[in-house]
Amino acid sequence: MGGYAGMHHQTVLQLEEKGHARLVCTCDPRLASFEAEQQSWRLASRGVRLFEDHASMLAACGRELDVLVVPTPIPLHAEMHRAGVDAGISVYLEKPPTLDFVELEEMIAHDRSALKATVVGFNFIIEKARLALKSRLLSGEFGSLQEIQLIGRWPRPTSYFERNGWAGCLLGPDGRIILDSCLGNAMAHFVHNTLFWAGSNGLMSWATPERVRAELYRVHAIQGADTFFVRADLEGGVRLRIALSHACGESSAPTETVICSQAIVRYSVGQGVTITWKDGRTERISFLPFDALIENHLAYYRYIRGETDRPATTLADARPFVALNDLAHVSSGTIETLSGPGILSQRNEQDQKDYLIINSLEFAQTQFMNGGVWPSERGWKRSAPAQEVGLADLARFHDVIRAMAGG
Repeated sequence: MGGYAGMHHQTVLQLEEKGHARLVCTCDPRLASFEAEQQSWRLASRGVRLFEDHASMLAACGRELDVLVVPTPIPLHAEMHRAGVDAGISVYLEKPPTLDFVELEEMIAHDRSALKATVVGFNFIIEKARLALKSRLLSGEFGSLQEIQLIGRWPRPTSYFERNGWAGCLLGPDGRIILDSCLGNAMAHFVHNTLFWAGSNGLMSWATPERVRAELYRVHAIQGADTFFVRADLEGGVRLRIALSHACGESSAPTETVICSQAIVRYSVGQGVTITWKDGRTERISFLPFDALIENHLAYYRYIRGETDRPATTLADARPFVALNDLAHVSSGTIETLSGPGILSQRNEQDQKDYLIINSLEFAQTQFMNGGVWPSERGWKRSAPAQEVGLADLARFHDVIRAMAGG
């Protein structure tokens, strides 16, 4: 019931009021902690059954269910996905499905026994403007695709990394991969979007990263990274650059820039699209109203009813995203802790929370995007240089993460 699960509860409540779905049951190991939410969502009057764990819930209600929504911590996804599939229930799995490429392959294999393929909740793939632009891109209207860029700054207070036992962690207490980060989790939607732009095998395709170099940094007291600089060569010869961070004071909505030989497309979720043509023309596209969770729930319901032939993002479609995330860690080798006068501690009087800020972050991101200058080339200290790695280097992934966590 906590965290992002609350957003799904609100969404299903709205859909139930419109006759699209009915919530049968829900579970949480801390039911008593969510009495206010239970009243707000009117669970009792709606006849929603409550359980303390998913196993007892599925045992009692499984035969009534069409969809199991899994908006739980990352390390629980594989287990709960398997339980849903084994019960014959279609699974709506929040992103990321997992951030361990081996576990992802196990989930893909198990999903083959499902009556209907699992959907991974990457929210923005089904935006109509995005699909229309991808079709134009595939048709060659913008010329050849050369490079994709993603830049984003989402401030997160120090308390964000203390909200649960897995925030900002590389590994769980049991040694399982978590890799919670701005790239792997908070801004994962947009990273997945960049790979979608580069997918050349039809509309619903994603490009695989073939070579990756990355520098990972942190200023917060966490195992993982809060700041990423990533360069990848994707299949088809497309270059990808990503610069994301939580170590900032002001938010910058993630902007996806698609650079082609005849035009540059800038796509900002929730804001609009600007297409700058090489011949001097400028084209602007406004977005229609789009409630991501409602639209993604409805899209999955249509697929389950047989009205469409596939979910928006399957587990197999998430392979490029998980590989990119894993190779970024392998490439960096270490997560460098930044300190000193360039790191600011700031109290936000509006939300009464404390933030750690990399003072030169925006400049570093701009230099990386425009000139390919790595932070280490402009004075950010590293104990070892990043390596360029390929898919074969995923074999080192688990050893690298264990070494990172130990450090």
